[in-house]
Amino acid sequence: MSFTNTRFVIVGASGGIGSALARRLKDAGADLALVGRSSEKLAVLAAELGASLVVADASDSASFDAAITNLGPINGIVNCAGSFLLKPGHLTTDAEWAASLQANLTAAFHVVRAGARLMMQTGGSIVLCSSAAGRIGLANHEAVAAGKAGVIGLTLSAAATYAARNIRVNCVAPGLVDTALTARITSNEASVKASAAMHALGRIGKPEQVASAIAWLLDPDNDWVTGQVVGVDGGLGSVRSAIK
Repeated sequence: MSFTNTRFVIVGASGGIGSALARRLKDAGADLALVGRSSEKLAVLAAELGASLVVADASDSASFDAAITNLGPINGIVNCAGSFLLKPGHLTTDAEWAASLQANLTAAFHVVRAGARLMMQTGGSIVLCSSAAGRIGLANHEAVAAGKAGVIGLTLSAAATYAARNIRVNCVAPGLVDTALTARITSNEASVKASAAMHALGRIGKPEQVASAIAWLLDPDNDWVTGQVVGVDGGLGSVRSAIK
């Protein structure tokens, strides 16, 4: 896989999946613009990869649009930003609900809108991050599941809207991945063991595995793929293994 003479924007680049993707794309020859809210984390990654950086919050439309406008021309944009609220609905406050939707769904919409504007004349690829929680019922995931299910709907509609412009829109739907965002689970031996058992393959994921799937969706060699939800989830979203 070669990305020579391509330019990609990665939103949420300093997170576990975002940084793994940035390293993979850079190793394959891509030029990168890294977007995120933490200037300190972005600066370290940008220096490592020789990439440009943009400090912006994808959930804030005005500042995000202003920051993204001048990044073109690009070949693709990826949204790896999001949040993870593990809480039952009856204990979730209005503020937590709103913040979860803002981080997981509204930010994704802003990325689609900005990406479509940048690639309207040239075509390209938009990749969003949903979750297995948006495809199946998982306890205590009401807020995050609602947002991530919305990302799937957004993906399908945008894929239909922009196909005529040769803009492909897809998303990945990971299971539990070992990142800082999920540390509440992955740092607890009992919790991670129970979570791993929910996945048919019996283990949780690594950021590099999700990054690999995103890179595949960005690859121009796969330019007949749009409107797809790719489960990178150890089977969590679709498979139940035999009882051991």
